Amino acid sequence: MFGELTQKLESVLKKLRGEGRITEKNIEESLRAVRRVLLEADVNYKVARDFIARVSEKAVGQEVLRSVTPAQQIIKIIYDELTAVLGEPFRDILFQPSPPTIVMIVGLQGSGKTTFCAKLAWYIQKRGRRPVLASTDVYRPAARTQLEVLGKNINIPVVGIDAVKPLEIADRACVDCRRLNGDVLILDTAGRLQLDDAMMRELEELKLHLQPNEILFVADGMTGQDAVNSASVFLERLDFTGVVLTKLDGDARGGAALSIRAVTGRQIRFVSVGEKVEDIEPFHPERMASRILGMGDVVSFVEKAQEAIDKEQAEKLEEKLRRAEFTFEDFKAQIQQIKKMGSLDRMIDMIPGAGQLGLSGMQIDESQFTKVEAIINSMTPEERRNPKIINGSRRLRIAHGSGSSVQDINKLLNQFFQMQKMIKNVSRFGFGRKKMGFKLF
Repeated sequence: MFGELTQKLESVLKKLRGEGRITEKNIEESLRAVRRVLLEADVNYKVARDFIARVSEKAVGQEVLRSVTPAQQIIKIIYDELTAVLGEPFRDILFQPSPPTIVMIVGLQGSGKTTFCAKLAWYIQKRGRRPVLASTDVYRPAARTQLEVLGKNINIPVVGIDAVKPLEIADRACVDCRRLNGDVLILDTAGRLQLDDAMMRELEELKLHLQPNEILFVADGMTGQDAVNSASVFLERLDFTGVVLTKLDGDARGGAALSIRAVTGRQIRFVSVGEKVEDIEPFHPERMASRILGMGDVVSFVEKAQEAIDKEQAEKLEEKLRRAEFTFEDFKAQIQQIKKMGSLDRMIDMIPGAGQLGLSGMQIDESQFTKVEAIINSMTPEERRNPKIINGSRRLRIAHGSGSSVQDINKLLNQFFQMQKMIKNVSRFGFGRKKMGFKLF
């Protein structure tokens, strides 16, 4: 996320840290470089200009604290101003005491509205609510079918499919939502390849008719300044309550995220960071500012780990490690929990200092997890519990069953035995005193 922007800013800040003494001259040079980086990232020029002016004013007049270096203090000022530009602390959907809460999703065609509807439904469902989906897009071929498929995949009902006109669909969706005891109705709307008056009038009619509790504008994070221009028009006509940035897993330069809140005055509420339905994140300005400056995002990392890792299973695993009884069954369970945390590339970017270590933006071949799982699945229960019994003929059978080579089986077994030996040594001298590593192929 924002890889290019982060790398360029890190380069500027690294040079600033290298200065033995901070002067007005090198502050000016550094901020000029920061301004250039922001403009290259397609940040609105007024936003970039005002940002640099505020940082410069605070940096020049700042008294240096004894506990930090001058460079650290300026970086802190940049972080604070970046957080301010990105908006207020995260605000979740405003759920109404009398259901259903109606959330209307708007934006241009191709921005990822329909997929985001499913992601938002998944996010809301995980928080103990009962979302229902509906689509008033009667123009794009298969738009409503796409939503039905997405809803089916996450066991969330899609309603209003019998009606034809947008207002009729909206009315039917409200009735069906109450009938199904749903408490949140997420309404996908039609988009166009470009702004036109007919589309905006239809959305205005839907808003007037439904009186939605939230209107979220979906902006394609890869389009930069164009997304900001579209947002301004939608704001004028619909007065939406929040912004969603999609496709931030691609080559997004970051300009939309840094400009859209400043230009529209509306908070960024969620970001879409992948193609899977679970690839949705609440937008926390302070965490995003930390990521952009290459300082990681430990809080989000821990939250994802807590969501993915079963506490009871983790405690059982710890007990097995203490007794040096780690098996292939346990290893398979750990792989599955790691995969639940989402893209490992993004998880690495959340680690502080990942950029300085050359890890930021690193491409991890997650297919190796699938390969290991296939090998483990091709073992018998007895072989998983006691890999020592896997002789030559068993290795050949496992290789055929998993689509691997005997060399792959040998490599995995050798690594596994090394890890078991390491665990025994650690447990003998006190659990947790040594670091354990396991490399996949």
